[in-house]
Amino acid sequence: MCNSLVNKYNVAGPRYTSYPTVPYWDNMSFSLKKWKASLQQSFNESNASEGISLYIHLPFCESMCTFCGCNKRITKRHDVERPYIKALLKEWSLYLELLNERPKIKELHIGGGTPTFFSSENLEFLIKGVLRQATLAEDYEFSFEGHPNNTTQNQLQTLYNLGFTRVSFGVQDYNATVQKAINRIQPFENVEAVTSMAKAIGYTSVGHDIIFGLPFQTETHVKKTIEMTKELLPDRIAFYSYAHVPWLKGNGQRGYQETDLPSGESKRAQYELGKRLLSEVGYHEIGMDHFALKTDSLFKAMSTNSLHRNFMGYTASKTQTMIGLGVSSISDSWYGFAQNVKGIEAYYHLVEQDIIPVFRGHILNREDLIVRQHILNLMCHFETSWTIKTLYIDALEDIVFSLREMEADGLVVINDKQIKVTHKGQPFVRNVCMAFDVLLQRKQPSTKLFSMTV
Repeated sequence: MCNSLVNKYNVAGPRYTSYPTVPYWDNMSFSLKKWKASLQQSFNESNASEGISLYIHLPFCESMCTFCGCNKRITKRHDVERPYIKALLKEWSLYLELLNERPKIKELHIGGGTPTFFSSENLEFLIKGVLRQATLAEDYEFSFEGHPNNTTQNQLQTLYNLGFTRVSFGVQDYNATVQKAINRIQPFENVEAVTSMAKAIGYTSVGHDIIFGLPFQTETHVKKTIEMTKELLPDRIAFYSYAHVPWLKGNGQRGYQETDLPSGESKRAQYELGKRLLSEVGYHEIGMDHFALKTDSLFKAMSTNSLHRNFMGYTASKTQTMIGLGVSSISDSWYGFAQNVKGIEAYYHLVEQDIIPVFRGHILNREDLIVRQHILNLMCHFETSWTIKTLYIDALEDIVFSLREMEADGLVVINDKQIKVTHKGQPFVRNVCMAFDVLLQRKQPSTKLFSMTV
C-alpha cells in the first residue's frame, strides 16, 4: 500500500459499530421512558419475524490486559459470580415485563471481561435462566468469548449442550516480548488445546482474535503469529488494529510508551502481510478486519448479502432488536440506543429497585436513520446507494463533494446514485464512512475520542 495514502488518511475516527457514535448521542433529550417506547416499537415489529439478539456482558477478569479498552473488574474472588448472574436475570425479567411477550432469540453472545472466569455451573445457571422465558429462532446462533488460559473442556461442553456452536479465543500475538508488554502471557499450546477441544466437541465455528499494531510488534511477529495460527486453521479470524485510547477512564492501556507503538505505515504493512498470508490458505476478507473460511457462516452471510454489523461486531444475520444485559452493555432498538451504567454497585442498586439500569442513550431522528443505513451498507458491503424516496438526505451533495478527493485517489467510485469503495479503498472504509457522518462533520471533537483509522 502506498505510504502517502496511509499518511494522508490515517486520522482519528470511529469504528462505526453504531451511528450516531456514542460521543454524539443526544443524552440531554434521552429518557428511560423514550427508550422503553423505542424498544417496544422495534420488538413488536420484529420479534415474530426475525427474533432478537441478546448480548450479555460478564466483566470479571483475574488480571489486567494492557491492550484492552473494555469495561472490566479485576478480581480473583469467584464468589462474585452468582450475585452478578442473579442481577443479570433480574434485569432480563425487567425487559420481559416491558415486552409482555416471549422473545424469540436469534443470536446470543456472551462477552467480557472474561466469560470463562465463570464456572461451568454458573454459566449453565445463567443461560438456563435466560432461556426459561424465551423461545429460539429456527436458525439461532449462540457464541461466547473464551480465554485460552482458563477455558476448560467442561465449560466448552456445558455451553455446547446449551446450544452454543461458536467460540472465539483471544490470541493477540504469540511473541513473548509483545505478550509481556500487553500482560497477556499465553503459550501456543494453550490456544492449540482449547481450539482442538472445541472442534472435537462439535463447535462449528472456532475463531481467533489477532491484533496488529501492538507495542513492540513487528512484521516478523505478525508473520510468525499468522503461521502458527494456520496450523490450527480456525474457522474465522478477527485481525484488527490495536485501538490506542489511553485517555478513556478505566482503560488498562499503560505499561508502555507511545514510542513503543508501530507507526501508521508499519501497522498497515503488518495488516497487508497478514491478509496475504491468510488468503494463501483459503481465508476470505469479510467487511473490515475479519476473515473466514468458505465453510463459516460469516462467509456465507457475505455471499448472500446478509452480513450485518452492530455492537457485537459483524454478525451472520440481522436483527432489528438487540438487548444488552450487564454493566456497560449497549442495547439497540434500531430507533434508539441505551447504555447501562458502568459500575457494578450502581448496576446492582438499580436492578434491585426494578429499574432498567441505563444511564445514557440516543433516540434516532429521520436523518440519523438514513445516515445509519448508509454507513451500515458501506461497512458491510463496501457500497451504498440512494433515491429520493429512500436514502436521500439533504446533506448528500456535500457528502459526495467531500469524497471527490478519495475518488481521485482511487479509493471510491461515485455514480449518479451510488458510491462504491474500491479494493484499494477498502482499508480506508472508516474514512469513507466519516464523510457520511454528518454529526462529526458539523462538530469536530475538541478532545481525543477515537483511535486512528489505519
